[in-house]
Amino acid sequence: MRTLTIFVAALTLSFVPAALEQENPPSLAQVVALDECDPVTFNAALGPDFCRNVALGAATKLSDLFAKAAAGTPDPGWDFEPDTVNIKKGTTLTVVDQGGEPHTFTEVAQFGGGFLPVLNAPGEETVPECAGGFSNVAVAKTRILQGSHRQITGLSKGEHLFECCIHPWMRVKVEVK
Repeated sequence: MRTLTIFVAALTLSFVPAALEQENPPSLAQVVALDECDPVTFNAALGPDFCRNVALGAATKLSDLFAKAAAGTPDPGWDFEPDTVNIKKGTTLTVVDQGGEPHTFTEVAQFGGGFLPVLNAPGEETVPECAGGFSNVAVAKTRILQGSHRQITGLSKGEHLFECCIHPWMRVKVEVK
C-alpha cells in the first residue's frame, strides 16, 4: 500500500509544473518597424522590389530621406513603435517589420550613428555594434525584412537600447523589470 501511495504522489507532482506553465504562459511584447519608402525612387536606386511600401498615400522619396537625415531632422515615418517598452524578465520581445524596406533591430550600448554615414545625424559617428554593416555577421543577424519578424529572448533586468543600423533614428528603449 505504501508503494502505491508514493507512486500516486509522484505521479500527481509530475503534473504540477505543466499546470503552472499553463497558468502563467510566457509573456509577449511587440515592437513594430515602420517606414514609408517610395517604391519608384528606392527601387530605381537600390534594385527591383527593394521597397515594398503598402502605405496608401504616404511615401518618402529616397532623395528626401537623405536630405532630411543630413539636416538633422530624420523622417518621422521611419520609426519603431513604441519608443519605450516596459516588460518583465522572461518576456519575449517580437519585432515586426511592417514597413516597405529592411531594417535591423540591433542592441547597442549607446544610441548613435548607423553604418550608412549619409543617414547619420550631422557629426554622429557609427556605433561599434553597427560597424561593418551587413558584412559584420553580428549586424546581419539582426536584420528584419519586410513582413518578417524577429524574436528577442533572455533579456536581463535593466535597460536595453535597440536601434536600426541603417536608419539610426529608429530607436527603442526596453526596460526589463
